[in-house]
Amino acid sequence: MYINREIQIKLNKRIADGKAIIVFGPRQVGKSTLLKNLNSQFEVPVLWWNGDDADVREMLSNTSSTKLRTLIGKSKTIVIDEAQRIENIGVCIKIIVDNFSEVKVFATGSSAFELSNKIKEPLTGRKWEYFLFPFSFSEMVSHTNFLEEKRMLNQRMVFGYYPEIVQNPTDAEERLRMIADSYLFKDVFALGNLRKPDQIQKLLQALAYQVGNEVSYNELGMLAGLDNETVEKYITLLEQTFIVFRVGSFSRNLRNELKKSRKIYFVDNGIRNSIINNFLPLESRTDVGALWENFLMAERLKMNALNGNYNIGYFWRTHAQQEIDYVEEMNGSLSAWEFKWNPKAKVKIPVTFLNAYPEAKVQVVNPDNLEDFIL
Repeated sequence: MYINREIQIKLNKRIADGKAIIVFGPRQVGKSTLLKNLNSQFEVPVLWWNGDDADVREMLSNTSSTKLRTLIGKSKTIVIDEAQRIENIGVCIKIIVDNFSEVKVFATGSSAFELSNKIKEPLTGRKWEYFLFPFSFSEMVSHTNFLEEKRMLNQRMVFGYYPEIVQNPTDAEERLRMIADSYLFKDVFALGNLRKPDQIQKLLQALAYQVGNEVSYNELGMLAGLDNETVEKYITLLEQTFIVFRVGSFSRNLRNELKKSRKIYFVDNGIRNSIINNFLPLESRTDVGALWENFLMAERLKMNALNGNYNIGYFWRTHAQQEIDYVEEMNGSLSAWEFKWNPKAKVKIPVTFLNAYPEAKVQVVNPDNLEDFIL
């Protein structure tokens, strides 16, 4: 069963031009499946290379236009999967784009750190970059319908949106552990050249338990046995491998606003729950508020990326612990949201925020109106 990806519409528009197309994203989110689904629109013959294959890495790491001419032959489309594993892949793609105008290049990569470093400079002006996440709420609504996907909300908050999990829900726990251990952490350990992977696992567990709260690098370091500098390095690595993302604090007017704090969310709820080995249903959990906040933040991230919105998101808090869950600047205007899992919960928006930012539009997001925030 293939579930259409919203990014596919954007790729369709770029197939015929001369630039390379680069698709970033975590492992196991369907990058290869996406390109295989586009295969019928590729100009033939199509040549597929996989960076996981040792002979492909050796063949493409140090190449030339003469050598590439032999390798490409009569091919009109080249797909390079897991391109981040190939040394000098940016130079290789640049040679193809510059010397083989009749050839279209597609490349996928599971590490922003590795792939972007290897392609950005060589491919300036020669590429289109896109990001593929796990399935989004909106993609699943398009696949079934809004009511059906809303009925699945409790399931999604626990097990997330990785394609393999959505399509095989009966053994989701085992599959999530495999995705985390065999794929995501494999990238983290390889990229970071980590000698003590147990420390980053402890760091991930600490982050998982602190979803929705400000994080202190010093506190995280004590929990994981790391110094502050190493904590920040590892969190950057976890961002670059698409496991977590950071949101900073919003500050503009008030002296008592937090100015250098951050929250850290997981790109997928299922991965977060796998890290702490908690797949209990929502009615048996004490962290429903954190799961709801992480779910909404991840879906907002996907929605903004898919729609090409370059909105800047923050949380807002004062030293007196007054807080707004999410604040976003959009085209010069300010919007704010409070997240509540219980639609009947009383919500009191801090007067300090309302007085400081009277132009801001403030809303509450609960399961009854989540579509206003993530669709």
